[in-house]
Amino acid sequence: MPTPARARARNLRGRIGGALAAVGALVAKFFSAIKGVLLLLPKLKVLTSAGTAFVSIAAYSLFFGWTFAVGFVVLLFVHELGHVIALRREGIKASAPMFIPFLGALISARSLGDNALAEARVGLAGPVLGSVGAAACLAIGEAADSDLFRALAYIGFFLNLFNLLPVVPLDGGRAMAAMAPWMWFVGLGVLVAMMLVFPNFVLLLIALFAAMEVWRRWQARKTRSLEQAAYYRVSARNRLLVGAVYLGLIVLLAVGMDHTHILSSQGHSFRHL
Repeated sequence: MPTPARARARNLRGRIGGALAAVGALVAKFFSAIKGVLLLLPKLKVLTSAGTAFVSIAAYSLFFGWTFAVGFVVLLFVHELGHVIALRREGIKASAPMFIPFLGALISARSLGDNALAEARVGLAGPVLGSVGAAACLAIGEAADSDLFRALAYIGFFLNLFNLLPVVPLDGGRAMAAMAPWMWFVGLGVLVAMMLVFPNFVLLLIALFAAMEVWRRWQARKTRSLEQAAYYRVSARNRLLVGAVYLGLIVLLAVGMDHTHILSSQGHSFRHL
């Protein structure tokens, strides 16, 4: 028959064992929950992207009606999709597009490529595919005689043209990284002039971000490190190719805007001139 001391020891070991088993079960459940969350992350990203898209549609609908709002967000998506495709061609994973009402959309990635030429390709891919999206709207507008699609084409051409301003972080600034980085200062000057002529919060915000980014990158270039030299080393042939695509986009987008020039009446109805 066990002594009282042995019985107490056995009882204590039993309690400790039970506590450890309970802790082990909780830890197992915790890691199982973490695993489940990790498996759901891709779906959560898609849901987040869709959620921000719906919020943007709701916000734009207050001023332009829901049909125009839906088309506008789709055009933003097409533009960002161009960046995503180009990043994947560079072997870089990109996030799903995130939409910010009245500021557009964006994606995130660990980098824009290994060098300035890759950055230019990624930057220009957005306006290239975005221009195709706007041109598709124009084709539908002409075929169906739809002022809605003409209006969407116009805003698509305009936004992609605006993005070609030669200042980072806009797409035109990405192209200038491979062509002529000093043009960032010209683009920043143009952006400030636009803000003075057409004062609004969005332009102010873009100008502030652009000024900080230009300063940061120019300071990095001034170090004249081997890494910086390698990043901005682009052959003359590739500079010409980037320049041809850049200037060609500007011409085509300007022609597209002229062809789809519209007037807005109280921010709701549009008509083709």
